Amino acid sequence: MNPLSSLTPKYATHPGEVLLDELEANEISQAEFAKIIGFKKSQLNEIIKGKRNINADLAILLEKSLGIDAEYWLELQKNYSLDKAKIEAKNQNRLEAIENWNLIKSHIATSFLKKEKIITGDPVEDIPIIKSIYNIKCFEGLAKLSVQPNYIRFRQHKSKFIDNKNVIAWVKLVQYNAKQVIVDKFDNDLRNELLNNLRIILFQNNQVLKRTEKTLAEFGIKLIIQNKGSKTPIDGVSFWSEGKPAIGMSLRYKRLDYFAFTLFHELGHIYEHLLNNNQAEYIDIDPSLEDEKYKKSEEEIEANLFAENNLIPPNKWENFISEEESIYNFNDYIINKFSHTQEVNPAIVKGRLCRHFDNYKLKSNIVNEVL
Repeated sequence: MNPLSSLTPKYATHPGEVLLDELEANEISQAEFAKIIGFKKSQLNEIIKGKRNINADLAILLEKSLGIDAEYWLELQKNYSLDKAKIEAKNQNRLEAIENWNLIKSHIATSFLKKEKIITGDPVEDIPIIKSIYNIKCFEGLAKLSVQPNYIRFRQHKSKFIDNKNVIAWVKLVQYNAKQVIVDKFDNDLRNELLNNLRIILFQNNQVLKRTEKTLAEFGIKLIIQNKGSKTPIDGVSFWSEGKPAIGMSLRYKRLDYFAFTLFHELGHIYEHLLNNNQAEYIDIDPSLEDEKYKKSEEEIEANLFAENNLIPPNKWENFISEEESIYNFNDYIINKFSHTQEVNPAIVKGRLCRHFDNYKLKSNIVNEVL
């Protein structure tokens, strides 16, 4: 099949235009030529203006009078008809695309998806992409998304800092990208080995993102790092993707302690909750903006404890903070000493102290950047 045959031209050339060029090249007037082929001048003019097609009988007359094969004229006519049909279909597709876009644009995060270069602004190109990203077959599915149990809390959220369309788009984009990722076999029995490897990566704080993604993949877990959109205070999401557990993270803060806690929090959802429910989906946003009911849910409490206890052994932590009533009783020397003995990055220890005492004003020179 000729690949050019699938292209749609901008303009369809009627064989009448070619006929006019031939008459002018041979200095034959329309009136004169009409007499030669036995047509009325008005009939010939209709052919030249594309109002009448060239059939087999006329093609033979043109061959005899101009010396150009009849097959050539019939081929021109066939190509014109095909091109015209393609153009009309393309125009119809665009009209339908524009109409559909007007129906769905209020349900999607247009600015976010454009910023991430997912959509271009051309409805013909963008609509199939939207269907793939949002994993829908018909547009009614878009309107239903925001009232699904896992998203309705963002729709009902009264904070001016949260845009539920952007939150949904972020999650759907992470899930779409996760489908493209291939990882090794997941084995729940290798949990402790994975967590230990991750703790070493965090402790060393060197090429953390690259090494974390590679390590998770080796243990059968997908990791997607996705930029957040405007009014999208989202930290992470955990879900099943093509039979494998997956984690999405936004890196709202490029702090090592925040990255570590979010990562282990999502792993908590995987190991404590997703293994028993492959349809579940856990979306975690800035705790200060989170709905109290969700924040105090059993799943969130368990995920927080999983993160805390697997980043720092609970008995070691209790001994470390025993009888201390203020964060100001700790300094960099004390934090670094504990960090070294436990092989826990000092930034993670400091972050845990701040959360424990609910005080984030401790002065410190500890590096807390994801390196």
